[in-house]
Amino acid sequence: MIGTYAAVAAICVSSLAIGQAAVLLCGGQRWSWLAPAVGLALLCALCWGTVRLPGDGVVSAGVVLVLTVAAGAYLWGRVEGVGEALAVGWPVALVALLAASLPFAVEGHFGILGTSFNPDMSQHLLTADRLAEGHSSQLLNQGYPLGPHSIVVALNKGLGIGLVQGFSGLTVAVAVLACLTALAAFADLPFLPRTAGALLVGVAYVVASYFAQGAFKETMQALFLLAFVLALREADRRWSELPLRYVPAALIAVGSVYAYSFPGLIWLGGAAVLWAIFTRPAVKALGLALLTFLVLVLPELGRMIDFHSFETFDPNGPGLGNLLGQISPFEALGIWPSGDFRLAPGDGAVPALAYYLGIAFALALLAYGVVHLWRRRETAILSGLAAAALAYAAARIGGTPYTAAKAIEIGAPLVALAILLSPLGQAVRFMPAMRAKGALQRLAPAAAVLFVLAAGVCSLLALANAPVGPTSYSSTLSDYRKLVGEGPTLVVASPQLLEEEHGGPFISWELRGGRVCIQSTEEAGKPPPGVRFVIEDEDGWTLRKVTHPTGGKGPCPLIAERQARQGPAR
Repeated sequence: MIGTYAAVAAICVSSLAIGQAAVLLCGGQRWSWLAPAVGLALLCALCWGTVRLPGDGVVSAGVVLVLTVAAGAYLWGRVEGVGEALAVGWPVALVALLAASLPFAVEGHFGILGTSFNPDMSQHLLTADRLAEGHSSQLLNQGYPLGPHSIVVALNKGLGIGLVQGFSGLTVAVAVLACLTALAAFADLPFLPRTAGALLVGVAYVVASYFAQGAFKETMQALFLLAFVLALREADRRWSELPLRYVPAALIAVGSVYAYSFPGLIWLGGAAVLWAIFTRPAVKALGLALLTFLVLVLPELGRMIDFHSFETFDPNGPGLGNLLGQISPFEALGIWPSGDFRLAPGDGAVPALAYYLGIAFALALLAYGVVHLWRRRETAILSGLAAAALAYAAARIGGTPYTAAKAIEIGAPLVALAILLSPLGQAVRFMPAMRAKGALQRLAPAAAVLFVLAAGVCSLLALANAPVGPTSYSSTLSDYRKLVGEGPTLVVASPQLLEEEHGGPFISWELRGGRVCIQSTEEAGKPPPGVRFVIEDEDGWTLRKVTHPTGGKGPCPLIAERQARQGPAR
């Protein structure tokens, strides 16, 4: 627990300080809620740029510490509105932290998020382990974006915490920073609607669902898209006279590249092009931002080229991944009363009618919200929303259900933002209905409150359903996979690992490719017939070969078959 929350604090503090210093250098004199995203983007680039230097992460930790302290010193006395921002931000950060901690509270322990739901974290942990040891890895060689992994390695070396705690801390921190970033859109609202709006945008239902499966890259990309759109909005509204007003958006795009590689630019680039068509931005200011972006991403260009052949982009590749079928785009509306976003309406405990009523209600609010945004000339938000819709359409037509689901998640915060910035969504102001002049306006408070409650419950339901796996990680099992091959292997593990920490699916995935038998130490006897290797969990994983693979008292209680596929995380 301490390690996870230490990682959350370190990431949040560094992101806020470094991000606000960057905004100040660009000319912004007042506190900006774009700072969290700008800072996190810079952390991705900084840590990846230094993680492979001598020390394998020690230098990264040192650089982040020095820059955080320097940023704090630079900001001291130079930024306006810090006290007001603190009063606005701490309730949002606290509630977001509590919501993001819900999976650990429900499971009763801290560990690997999403185990038994999504096995991808296994390879992310392995890659971070290789980085921390100065070794190569499959993801590294394939050009996979490793900015987030580098942050985890820096946390591991700087704070002395484990990789599991580092990834959990990063995932929780992204949820907190996303909610804080959303405050940039709700700054003019009173306390309750402002807080509720920021929380619902930052942890929209599909975002919460991806959090539940430990998919930190997608939640980071959703944050960067939201922040990028809001940065363009701020540049037109509050920074319109600054020569470097578009640089914060460029820095956020840099973070997207280091966290999501070139696919991240599909959303951000699309939003920028549509926004530029409607606003005709200043050429010189836009050129400075573009130059900043190109200089900072140039070191990653070769890896971006390598990444284009990654298996996720193959239409015949992973296909469903961990999904059960196509994900409904209506989940982006935020009202989907299921703890598992993969389920279709009616497949869970809630009747299908509840889903369809929620969809109809949220669609009406979204339609009204889009009209309202158009009338207010909110070109940045509308451009981001349109880019997200186009990205989903492209993924649905030319991609796989796996990539289409990611497109839904990445665009979900903007959908929530479009709903909550409309007169209906601004529950908003909780103004007395008697002051409204028309019937539609009199319905606004009730409709907004109902949406906030329904969408909030759905997000909490997804978070509460998140499985939490083992509390620690070792690459030993992954190393053993090459030794045991496809032959039958017995794994003997503690009841706590198997029953309380969802260890069975995790072990099966680590040893994928062969026939794996898993037994508890309380039930283990002689190896079942045909077992050639035994792996035991006794002060670390140990492997021994069965000299005469015969005998045994009966069939193995749990047999896990895995396709002989060595594919990387998606």
